[in-house]
Amino acid sequence: MSGDGVKPKDLPGSVLYTCNLNAVRSPMAEALTKHLYGKRFFVESAGLEPSERDPFAMSVMEEIGIDMTKDHPLAIDAIDIGSFDLVISMTPESYERVQELARAQAVDIEFWPTRDPFAAGEVGSREQRLMAYRQLRDELRALLIKRFGPCDIAAQ
Repeated sequence: MSGDGVKPKDLPGSVLYTCNLNAVRSPMAEALTKHLYGKRFFVESAGLEPSERDPFAMSVMEEIGIDMTKDHPLAIDAIDIGSFDLVISMTPESYERVQELARAQAVDIEFWPTRDPFAAGEVGSREQRLMAYRQLRDELRALLIKRFGPCDIAAQ
C-alpha cells in the first residue's frame, strides 16, 4: 500500500514489529512509529531471542529526540500474534516464525528486509558504526511513511 493515499481510517488498529533479537530493528521501528504517529494505533515489538537494547541504536534514536531506555525486549513466542492487525517482520527468521504462529489467525503479515547495522558496523570507528545505525533509522522512517502515510497523520 502506498503511503500517498493512506487515510487515518485505513491505518491498522495495532502493529507488531519483529526481528531476531528485539534489540535494534524492531524496537527502532516501534519507537519511530510512536514518535511519528502518536497514539493513532497500538505498537509493540518482539524478537525470536530477545536481548538488551543495543547502545548504538539507543544513541542514534536519542539524536532525534526518541528515548528507548524505558522499553524492554519481548519474545515473539510470548505474544498473541492474533491480537495484532498487522505484523511487520524485518528478518527472514522472524518472518518465518510469525507465519507459523499466525497460521490460523486473521492477521496481515509483511516482510520488510532491513539491513543489520550491527553486522555492517562491527568494524570501523565509533562514528562509522553510528553511521550504519543512522542509515537504518532513516531507512525505517522512510518505510513507515511509505506504509502509513505522512507524519502529520497523528495530528488528524
